[in-house]
Amino acid sequence: TEIYTLSLHDALLISTPFFTRANVPRALLSHHNTAEGVFGQLCVMAGSVTYYGFRDKHSSEPELTITINAGEFTTIPPQYWHRVELSGDAQFNVNFWSKKDNIDQAIINTQ
Repeated sequence: TEIYTLSLHDALLISTPFFTRANVPRALLSHHNTAEGVFGQLCVMAGSVTYYGFRDKHSSEPELTITINAGEFTTIPPQYWHRVELSGDAQFNVNFWSKKDNIDQAIINTQ
């Protein structure tokens, strides 16, 4: 996977509400990816979120595992298959970014 840094050429598409174990969408807990040209920024406010990255949509073993703790974030590259697991006290949200000329598009893809 590539490391991506947001720039002045990016636009915020949407920020999700805060999620906990009680209200996290099931799609985030199973294989999904961001659409072409869309980057996710997973921001953890409390607890921790474990992010698993997969080579493709058919892979069952992660090639990347990152634990994001309260006050930290990670950037999710476009079209990279991943899922998350939440600690019992986790609170997080996701900001979706894209190039300014590419803002009228789908945000995620699920299996």
